[in-house]
Amino acid sequence: MKFVPHNYQQYCIDRLLVEPALGLFLDMGLGKTVTTLSAVKELKYYRFAIHKVLVIAPKKVAEATWSKEAAKWEHLQNLRISTVLGSKNKRVAALAATADLYVINRENVEWLVDYYRNDWPFDMIVVDESSSFKDQSTKRWKALKRIRPRIKRIVLLTGTPAPNNLIDLWAQLYLLDEGARLGRTIGGFRERYFAPDKRSAERVFTYKPKYGAEEKIETLIGDICISMKAEDYLELPDCVTVNTPVALDSKARKAYETLEKTMLLEINDEEITADMAAVLTGKLLQLAGGAVYDGNHNAQLIHDCKITAFMELIDGLSGEHALVFYGYQHEKDRLLKELSKTKLRVRVFGGADDETDWNNGEIDVLLAHPMSTAYGLNLQDGGHHVIWYGPTWSLEQYQQANKRLHRQGQKKPVIIHHLIAEETVDEDVIKALDNKSGTQEALLGALKARIEKYKGASF
Repeated sequence: MKFVPHNYQQYCIDRLLVEPALGLFLDMGLGKTVTTLSAVKELKYYRFAIHKVLVIAPKKVAEATWSKEAAKWEHLQNLRISTVLGSKNKRVAALAATADLYVINRENVEWLVDYYRNDWPFDMIVVDESSSFKDQSTKRWKALKRIRPRIKRIVLLTGTPAPNNLIDLWAQLYLLDEGARLGRTIGGFRERYFAPDKRSAERVFTYKPKYGAEEKIETLIGDICISMKAEDYLELPDCVTVNTPVALDSKARKAYETLEKTMLLEINDEEITADMAAVLTGKLLQLAGGAVYDGNHNAQLIHDCKITAFMELIDGLSGEHALVFYGYQHEKDRLLKELSKTKLRVRVFGGADDETDWNNGEIDVLLAHPMSTAYGLNLQDGGHHVIWYGPTWSLEQYQQANKRLHRQGQKKPVIIHHLIAEETVDEDVIKALDNKSGTQEALLGALKARIEKYKGASF
């Protein structure tokens, strides 16, 4: 695909080419990844300004998103990306590979710094979802701080630099300028710009900005940070689709391919049959999501790959509300279980009361089956993010469900997130929906082609 940057993207690329440290605080849907990769290619291959680039990202983003984005665009085809994931031996092998970008998950940053010590090879670092480095007490932040003097260029990417309050900015900005703008200590930063809010005797639980503090902070960091909101830069369409690739682990991949190839899979001694193509389609969609119903309608867990990607996406929204569509009861149950570990206000859509509470901003994550919200509901006041945990083959269901937020009265561009398990029927469904041919026949045709690949016979 040919990349023709929007004006704001070209502006960001131009800034990345000249600034050694830059925060791109761009909303979801504004193309942070392709913008950064475009600058990296220019810096390495045409300006010879960098040698090795390290990308630090959430695990599921590290697994697939950066390599998938590079493969998507024509001008990025020659970029070599090595994913530094898995066991220690796999990580070491990935670091030894010849590549332009090395992508590692944020949990392994401390290991990486200790691994190289004084032989740090990366002259440019990109921190994807930098809000996960907002806490200066974490090991990952301390590790980056130690190595920061050896880094020539650094880029922070996030749509929510201050997810809780402005204090969250200090740790991230320190990684950019080593304290030049907001001070070298978090205590000094708090003292200058914040006052105690909630407290008990001598213990302060929260702080609130002093009068004029927000404007002062914005002025201080304005030369090193670019902040853009989707509603300011997305003209048309005002409904943006973001596909998040999800890489299956080896166990999940083997299970998926076994089911696809043989139509038979044994899980915990329970035999799951799929003697009809339509049934197999449903089974494959379930397995892509992480669990499959057996013959007794008991959900058998296969993997947590998509659940992990979902929670990373929710974390990346940093409090922005999300309408989440699931396809199966066991998906809802697993989503509820994971979300219960957070402080988010979570609800399963059940009727008019939920509609009212969502629109009043009293629900952070609203889970719903697309059939339960297909018609008549007005949910546009409660949020502008839609997440499809698993796709539906019904084009009508898909369009109607998205219209719950994308309708008259919505004040922001609606961003529709698809979690897509790579090399699975998920990709076939999304392709059918993109082509406006989301019918069962289209899916069955794709499924037949996949099975034919294994069996060498036509249907």
